[in-house]
Amino acid sequence: MVNIKLVVVGKLKEQFHKDACNEYLKRLSRYAKVSIFEVEDEKIKDNSSYKEDLMVLDKEGKRILKQVKENDYVILLDLHGVEESSEKFAKRLDMLIGGNSSNITFVIGGSLGLSQEVITRSNFRLKLSPMTFTHQMTRIIILEQIYRAFKINGNENYHK
Repeated sequence: MVNIKLVVVGKLKEQFHKDACNEYLKRLSRYAKVSIFEVEDEKIKDNSSYKEDLMVLDKEGKRILKQVKENDYVILLDLHGVEESSEKFAKRLDMLIGGNSSNITFVIGGSLGLSQEVITRSNFRLKLSPMTFTHQMTRIIILEQIYRAFKINGNENYHK
């Protein structure tokens, strides 16, 4: 069975976000082993300097990379990534699983984004939308899209 890991900066605070994530984790359990690793987010001062922002990115990046294994295929959720349709994303996931990438890690950075070190480690940068979403919503959306990908790849019905 494929292992899918989400490494995310910060915790879910609202119960409705937790409920949505748990629902998709339950649905995904028949297709993959999915785990979520939350890493601590750094406090960001109002009017922080560029140097202070880089320090925040560096600290969060080191925490993220501690959760990434050498053989993980790493997909960043990134505003500067490639947009894909659900069907194309499903094909990508299917190719990874069929190509023996049994450890796929999705990374959701903090409010400042991702450190260069994390970007360099990634195998692919995925942009969910030209719109900006909260980190909590991004977590729900990627779980839903992973679930949708398994349904598409299995030729199973799922609402469009």
